[in-house]
Amino acid sequence: MSGEQAKSIDLSARQRRVLFRSWHRGMREVDLLLGRFANAEIGNLSDDELDAYETLLDAQDRDIFGWLTGEEDPPSPYDTPVLQKIRDFHSHTGPLYM
Repeated sequence: MSGEQAKSIDLSARQRRVLFRSWHRGMREVDLLLGRFANAEIGNLSDDELDAYETLLDAQDRDIFGWLTGEEDPPSPYDTPVLQKIRDFHSHTGPLYM
């Protein structure tokens, strides 16, 4: 699975760049968590949400993984509604996203 599966033709250059970065992080587990979220939601994020998401993409993979799995509490610059959207996206209380 890769970022090319999203309909990038409808995305802005910024959204396409963020989508690519979501899938090409380095730690495969984080690629899957962020990439799947980005495939489904990148076109729905507001500019402010994209700002917060890009800030999250600047964090280390191990930190992001810990925040998403609940092993660690994120510091305030990363503890945003976008991080919660990613957590909600991957919760198993609703349909699974593949």
